[in-house]
Amino acid sequence: MVIETENLKLVPCDAQLLKMAIKGNKQLSKFLGVSLADQWTTFGVDALQYALDQILARPGELGWWTYFPIHKLDNTLIGSGGYKGSPTEDGTVELGYEIASGYCNRGLATEMARGLIMKAFMDNRVKSILAHTLAQSNASTTVLAKCGFTKIEEVESTEDGFIWKWELIRA
Repeated sequence: MVIETENLKLVPCDAQLLKMAIKGNKQLSKFLGVSLADQWTTFGVDALQYALDQILARPGELGWWTYFPIHKLDNTLIGSGGYKGSPTEDGTVELGYEIASGYCNRGLATEMARGLIMKAFMDNRVKSILAHTLAQSNASTTVLAKCGFTKIEEVESTEDGFIWKWELIRA
């Protein structure tokens, strides 16, 4: 299900779309029929491959992994985002997102996050949405705050050092 927001179409990635993205930008652009923003992803091929592996292993989780935000006016892929799998037994999903630098500071990351939040809460199993950021104020913390998330703890990550854990509870 494509998620429509004012300025974006969030296209859910199935196995075929992820395979095209992994092959390269030229194949992805042609497959989607869109332009690609410069450095549209910093998450990179490893994150796309991980999502593909998860979808292939658990086809029932389609729609709970990667989404590609297409800027409607420009017909351009401007980042990626989505969830880290379907809702857990306790009703949580984790959200992640990125926007190409040329499209930052326009409210598009917030718009994408709100679209993904809306989609997640359409599923009655979802009680809360989690997100993680670096442990400092930055663009992602601003997006989460605008979307109603609350910083609930600081944890130490072996990969990133200290990170902040955020939560949005279903109203």
